[in-house]
Amino acid sequence: MTRADGRKYNELRPVEITTGFIKFAEGSVLIRCGDTVVLCNASVEERVPPHVAPGCGWVTAEYSMLPRANRQRSRRDIDKLKLSGRSAEIQRLIGRSLRAAVDRRLLGERTITVDCDVLQGDGGTRTASVTGGFIALALACRKLVEEGVLSRTPVKHFVAGISAGIIDDAPMLDLPYSEDSRAMVDLNCVMDDQGRLIEIQGTGEERPFTLDEQRQLVELCEKGIRRLQAVQKEILGV
Repeated sequence: MTRADGRKYNELRPVEITTGFIKFAEGSVLIRCGDTVVLCNASVEERVPPHVAPGCGWVTAEYSMLPRANRQRSRRDIDKLKLSGRSAEIQRLIGRSLRAAVDRRLLGERTITVDCDVLQGDGGTRTASVTGGFIALALACRKLVEEGVLSRTPVKHFVAGISAGIIDDAPMLDLPYSEDSRAMVDLNCVMDDQGRLIEIQGTGEERPFTLDEQRQLVELCEKGIRRLQAVQKEILGV
């Protein structure tokens, strides 16, 4: 099957990552995955939520889309007086994914919040947020070490995410909106750098899918995630 942008079925869209995009955040990253653009800012606070165990830190995330991030203007969540169900679900996924990257005891009793704001959406915004959000998180932890707040970084694993799907019965990696909108099956995957799964979200949009098809999609995602983690390591100089 020929894709609209000429990519092979197992190729990522072009990825560009700019660090230090925002001056004041402890960690800041602008990530571009094709035409999807997400700003990820990590902020450190010297406190933790009440539910966190003594001596441990916390990592969480917030996610939102600008009104003209998509083809038609959407209302801001504040206009609806509550977070949309989609935004709430995505930010929980990002938070879970980023917590898997950190030793929370080494972080100590402080919170790192990663704000992921979609400036332009063209498919894969949640996985781009995880991939860029991890770099912002790692930069914030590095700053804590440089300032002498921590003796060593609490980051224990690299974490990245990517999407895959089935279009016209063919598995494809990293779907833009033009493909995602007609996918028979859609799957989002997050892994660490040991190849271990942190999250899988698979949905039969137009038809059910088999365990073998799920395996094919996850294997596609694994290859894409390894490439993304190579980019993360290059950006972070490790």
